[in-house]
Amino acid sequence: MSGGSEKSGGVRRGAKAVGQTLERALDPLTSAIKKASGQKAGAGPTPSAAPATPGKPGLAVSPLAVPFPRMKPIAGVEVAVARAGFYKHDRPDLVVFRLAEGTTAAGVFTRHRIGSAPVDWCKRHLEGARGDDVRALVINAGCANAFTGRPGADAARRTASEVAKRFDCRQRDVLLASTGVIGVVLDDRKITAKLPEISQGLKPGAWDEAARAIMTTDTFPKGAYAEAEIEGVKVRIAGIAKGSGMIAPDMATMLGFVFTDAALSPGVLRSLLSLHVRSTFNSVTVDGDTSTNDTCLLLATGQSGAPRIGRVGDRRLADFSAKLEKVLLSLAHQLVRDGEGATKFVKVQVSGAASPASARRIAKSIAESPLVKTAIAGEDANWGRIVMAVGKTEEPVSRDRLAIRFGSHQAAVDGAPAPNYDEAKMSAYMKRPELEISVDVGVGRGHAAVWTCDLTKGYIEINGDYRS
Repeated sequence: MSGGSEKSGGVRRGAKAVGQTLERALDPLTSAIKKASGQKAGAGPTPSAAPATPGKPGLAVSPLAVPFPRMKPIAGVEVAVARAGFYKHDRPDLVVFRLAEGTTAAGVFTRHRIGSAPVDWCKRHLEGARGDDVRALVINAGCANAFTGRPGADAARRTASEVAKRFDCRQRDVLLASTGVIGVVLDDRKITAKLPEISQGLKPGAWDEAARAIMTTDTFPKGAYAEAEIEGVKVRIAGIAKGSGMIAPDMATMLGFVFTDAALSPGVLRSLLSLHVRSTFNSVTVDGDTSTNDTCLLLATGQSGAPRIGRVGDRRLADFSAKLEKVLLSLAHQLVRDGEGATKFVKVQVSGAASPASARRIAKSIAESPLVKTAIAGEDANWGRIVMAVGKTEEPVSRDRLAIRFGSHQAAVDGAPAPNYDEAKMSAYMKRPELEISVDVGVGRGHAAVWTCDLTKGYIEINGDYRS
């Protein structure tokens, strides 16, 4: 197998073009590494002007970062952050939400076979109490409490117990989430020691602070907000998330928390969340790896004054459902924009597939291919690698009807190089920070979209010293 033998179509003119083709064929990573290192041919390193991240020291804010939105408080939700000391450097790493009595909840979690202690805790208590009357949510960064056996489970239980005493609720009414290094037992004493400070610091609407406190290798805090109407009454939806690497969730994000003041039954929350993660958090990938701690929780306080909805088929839910999907999709896109070392935000769209599921598998194959991702990093419209990623899935495709576009530029049509292929226009397009790759596989009507980023030297650097 040759990484550069299937170069993009189009007739190359002149010795210079041929030389460029041979260079890429001999070393498919050259352009990606040069770009990630801030180098051009014959030039020295270019210092980064990006500001420092509020998360891990030494990381520059992603060039694809978006500003944290203006988010209003959610009635029935109070939050406080503290520094518990899970990190060596000085930064907040503990978030506690206090929720109004009667708050309902639903969650989706990692399908990783080695789930963490907090994932086990949430799944068990959401199933046992059926999502009724959740009173608190405790999140820590810096320690995943995963692959920690009975000691990790005991630490989770003690954390919930101490928070329950502080908030005068039952142990099962407290949900937990953790992120950080795997294989380290959570020191719950660090959390307990901060509970007096947390109790004094609770306030509504501190979304930015909370989003920053749950960051690990994230380079910017992630939030999304929307307002909807239920039978003429305005309801609010606010969400925060964290995730930068190990993002190929088979359920949600690494960590995501969405709150609303709507009055929704746990069954309605479960249905809405399961429905919308398919087209949002289940349709993003950074590196093809799934975390042990992936958790997405949807919580409803019922404090808006809107009528309670107990059936997912209720027509009054239409606007809320649409706005919830927008919030989830915004958070999912921000995960990709903060992909470790990412410089390109890429939408992969597949049509003409045998089914939506088949289209999604093909799109994910393209989005997760290291060869495709490094070509994107090198700003090379190497559509031969797209063909490779499509064919290796063993999904139904028509070789003679396959078509590929980069943005509006046709690269291949009817299973062959496009007659109007223009290398100059294609190269100019690939320099954009946001790209779209469209593939029609020519066998049916199924379609799907997946969002991803490029793969650069920065990803290696960040993960090479993750624990240091």
